[in-house]
Parts: sequence; C-alpha cells; structure tokens
Amino acid sequence: MAFIQSNVFFTYLLILAALCGVSIGGTVHKVGDSTGWTIMSVNYDAWASFRTFQVGDSLVFNYNKEFHDVTEVTHNDFKLCESTKPITRYQTGSDTIILSKPGLQHFICGSPSHCDLGQKLQIHVLPASLGPVAVPVPGPVRSPSSSSSPSPLADSPVNSAPHQYQMGPSPAPLSAASKSSVWIGLCVLPVLSLFI
Repeated sequence: MAFIQSNVFFTYLLILAALCGVSIGGTVHKVGDSTGWTIMSVNYDAWASFRTFQVGDSLVFNYNKEFHDVTEVTHNDFKLCESTKPITRYQTGSDTIILSKPGLQHFICGSPSHCDLGQKLQIHVLPASLGPVAVPVPGPVRSPSSSSSPSPLADSPVNSAPHQYQMGPSPAPLSAASKSSVWIGLCVLPVLSLFI
C-alpha cells in the first residue's frame, strides 16, 4: 500500500512541477519572428523597439548555420561590426540565450559584411520585475504655524478626517513576474497539503 501511495505522490509532484515549470519562465523572444536571424529584410532595431526585455527572458536565434552565427560583442565592437573579439559565439543554427543580467547586450552575425548589412541586434535588458508595488501617497501637509488666511484645501474632503490619505495612481496590471508568483503559490499549496 505504501508503494502505491508513494507512486501517486511522485506522479502528482511531477505533474505539478511540469505545470509550474511552463508558467514560471520569462518571455521567449524569437529574434526576427518567423523570418529569424538573417540579412534578408529584417530591421532588428525596429523588431527590438516593440519589445520589453527583462532578466529571465530568453532570445531564440534561428538561422542557417552554413551562412550565419550569433556573436555577442561589446558596445564598441557592435558599432564597428567587429566580430574578432567575441564575448560569446553561437553556431548551432538554433540558439537560445537566457538574459541573465540587466543592461545593454549586443549581437551581430560574424560572417563578413552581414553586420554591415543590418544583421545586428542591440537590446536593453531591464531588471526582473517584482510586480506592482502600491504605496499610499499622503495628503497635503499643513504648516504648523497659524495663518490669518484659511488654506484653500482646509475644506476639501481630503482634509476632513485627521488620518485620511490621498490615494496614488492605480497599480499597474499584473506583470509576468507577478503572474508567475501566483502560479508558484498555486503549485506549492497542493504539495504542502500532502504533508499536513
């Protein structure tokens, strides 16, 4: 009987892990969309301008490895289209690069003249989001000195109660990180309930 219970437990655990693993990761950005990484008719600056890149996201470069590669370079080498001193070079034809640090990252094709023809990508990677944070905004501050002229805010509803606060803007919609937190919570709770 214990053997069957442990098999059920581990099966349940594997299913939860699989479900959580799919939902926890960052955004996958397929460079160049369906066209991929090529010198043909893709403006990678325009492609990148419509996306937000964060730590934990990944870039997928699909290309013909007989003609192209993905070479990560410094900012200066990016501007010069110089590929002889790569930070990293990828050559499989289907490379996934996980964005692990915030800041600018630069990628070019190391094949002669491809970078000069526009096969280069510069992205700005933002720190991982922790989701929206709501902070109350206090109402106007009154001067401690008495004044002969009443403040125009003295009769406003904000100042009618001694401990009222003026609310700030509405929080942003849920980000991918906060949605992941919800998934993590939903996945961990059933596992914890097995031990209680």
